[in-house]
Amino acid sequence: MKRPRFIAEQARHAKGPLGRFVAFVMARETFAGNMRAIDALDVQPHDRVLDIGCGHGRSLGVLAARATGGHVAGADPSALMTEIAVERNRKLVKKGRIEVAIAGADHLPFADGTFDKALCIQVTYFWKHLDAALQEIARVMKPQGRLALMFRTDADKAATRAFPANIYCFRSLAETVAALEAAGFAVDTKHDPAAGQPEEPVLLLATKRAAGAGS
Repeated sequence: MKRPRFIAEQARHAKGPLGRFVAFVMARETFAGNMRAIDALDVQPHDRVLDIGCGHGRSLGVLAARATGGHVAGADPSALMTEIAVERNRKLVKKGRIEVAIAGADHLPFADGTFDKALCIQVTYFWKHLDAALQEIARVMKPQGRLALMFRTDADKAATRAFPANIYCFRSLAETVAALEAAGFAVDTKHDPAAGQPEEPVLLLATKRAAGAGS
């Protein structure tokens, strides 16, 4: 079923009353995928964790409950989404356990080497420049920092038919793995084409290589 363009636009950059409703729906629809990525990251008590494209902010509270002695940050280009994320986590924001910034993946307002872990769930479709975004994510992560990246590939024909192509960019698994490696990540598991198409959405785990380390 084709998703209406106005809904797709709200998923990319939520605003207004409709955007608030979309955020409510997304908080339910995306939570299982978010938990899959969070579990895979194995967040430790003193980790500093970044949720890129944090949206409604439901995952931020889960991350803070695991990084009890660390720090959690969220970044989203939508002012409305960051407002909702702050509202949802108001107590932890006031305590300084969580911070939320209005920012896209290609321009993150954090210092080099800040984060031990990062996750990015179902938002790569909206990045005009995959390489630049992944390089920026690598910049703010510590050497050996872990990234969980979840997305649907262009092999998921149901998804590619359902969403407007001028809003959603579905990339191949090979293209995304190559971009991660070019940005300085080592992808933990590379899919074997002989095994067939991996489960959609795909979850990739990558580790930032130390300076001077080979691919």
